[in-house]
Amino acid sequence: MTIGDRVLFKMSEIGMSQKDFSAKTGIAQSTISEWKSKRTNPTSEKIMIICKVLNVSPEWLLSGAENTGKRGNQSEWLVIDKESESGEIMSIYNQMNPDQRARLRGYMEAITSFLANEDKKS
Repeated sequence: MTIGDRVLFKMSEIGMSQKDFSAKTGIAQSTISEWKSKRTNPTSEKIMIICKVLNVSPEWLLSGAENTGKRGNQSEWLVIDKESESGEIMSIYNQMNPDQRARLRGYMEAITSFLANEDKKS
């Protein structure tokens, strides 16, 4: 299955029309039609917006594999939407100097340890 096939499969699965998908991604309907005829695949710069609109991971879109559970190789990277809470946190973190980052990580580790101990008491 190609990337275009997975896009079309997911659109069908969630009941999204080509017109709606085009409006949400900014990808021309004619381009989507080309995916159907197997002439092309989505370009790399469109992958993240496609993932966001279809609510799929880049890993699934590119390979068809979804890393779930504790089996298999865990990804060594994260993909975060800039507009999400995690994205906002990472934007702030990236503006910090190395000392500030280390201090923040120390706080997070302390909070995590404290909460784990609280859970054990419960």
